[in-house]
Amino acid sequence: MNKKDKVWIKLMDIGHVLGCHQMESRSFSIGGYQFPLCARCTGVLIGELLGIACIIGGLRISWIMILIFIAVMGIDWFIQYIELLMSNNYRRIVTGTVCGLAMTYAYFYLIIWVIRFAKTII
Repeated sequence: MNKKDKVWIKLMDIGHVLGCHQMESRSFSIGGYQFPLCARCTGVLIGELLGIACIIGGLRISWIMILIFIAVMGIDWFIQYIELLMSNNYRRIVTGTVCGLAMTYAYFYLIIWVIRFAKTII
């Protein structure tokens, strides 16, 4: 087993621990190696990183947009689950990205709320 294989196995283990199903058909591959996260989880991770960058950059989005972004992924998952329309990896990465972005903002706003609440009771 070469060094690339060992790194790939370690990354796949991390992806599994993070809770990703890692289905090969729902994952991207590069150079014969499957991503350690499925397309949707990859999108969520990208969205979370993008959300952190946007928050640091001072960009804010409303709770309505947060809910819409989360609903977009939920709807994509649901219509696939009931077999109304099969999703694809490109749709999964896009819907995962907007959901990850929204979840990062939701966590950020909730943390701010908790800090402000704690200051009122101290």
